Amino acid sequence: MSLLGKLYGPFFDLDNWAQVITSGQDWLIILSLILIECLLSVDNAIVLATQARVLPTLRQQEKALLYGLIGSYIFRFLIIGVGVYLIHIWEIKFIGAAYLMYLVYKFFSSKLRGKKKESNVKLKTDSKRSLFWTVIAQIILMDIIFSVDSVLASLAISTNPVIVLIGGLVGILAMRGIAVVIMNLMRKVPELEPMAYVLIALIAVKLFLTIPMIDIEISSGVFGAFVLVMFLITFIIHFIRQRAKGDDSDGNDSN
Repeated sequence: MSLLGKLYGPFFDLDNWAQVITSGQDWLIILSLILIECLLSVDNAIVLATQARVLPTLRQQEKALLYGLIGSYIFRFLIIGVGVYLIHIWEIKFIGAAYLMYLVYKFFSSKLRGKKKESNVKLKTDSKRSLFWTVIAQIILMDIIFSVDSVLASLAISTNPVIVLIGGLVGILAMRGIAVVIMNLMRKVPELEPMAYVLIALIAVKLFLTIPMIDIEISSGVFGAFVLVMFLITFIIHFIRQRAKGDDSDGNDSN
C-alpha cells in the first residue's frame, strides 16, 4: 500500500491540483506537453485510423475510437504512475513493433490473395460484436505501447504527475481527432489505406530501433515530414487515377 500511495498519491492531492490549475507557469508546461503528445502521436493516429477502418460502419468506427479513448485515459493514468519504471520495459516496444509488422503482413497478404476486407463481409451479430470489442482492445493496446515515449518525454519536462496527466489526456483527445480525420480521408481516398500500412511498417521499424540494444532514435520532426510527403504523393496518385478514369469514361461516351 505504501508503494501505491507513493506512485498514485499525488493524483489525489487536492492542493496539488489547485496549485497546477491556478499556475500560469504550469499551464505553459501543460501546453508544451500537449504539443509533444501530438507530435509523438502522429504514428499512433495512423495506426488507430487503420484499425478502426476494419469495422463495417462509420458509426461503429467512431464509437470504437470513443471507447478506446476512455480505455486509453484509464491506462494513461496507470502508466504515468509507474512512468519512472517504463524506461526499463524495452520488451513493450519489441512486442509493439512485432504486432505492427503482423498487421502489415496480414493486410498485404490478404490483398495478394484477393480476399475481401472484413468490413465488406456480412457478419453475424455475435461476430460483429466480437470484432467491435477486438478493435477497441487493439486501440487501447497500441496507446499503451505508444505511451512509453510520450510519458517518458513528459516526465523529463515535469515530474509533477498531475501536470503530465492533464497534458497527456488533452494530447490523447487531440490525437483522436487526427485519427478521425485520417479515417474519413481514407473513405474518400482509397489509396490512403495501403499507404497507411506502408507507414505502419516504417513505424514498426522506428519503434524497434529504439530498443536499448540498438538505440537509434528517429526524430519526430523527420518522421512527421516523411508522413506529410507520403500523404502528398498518395493524393497525387489519387488525382492521376481519378483523371484517368474520367478520360476513360469520356472516351467510352464518345464511342
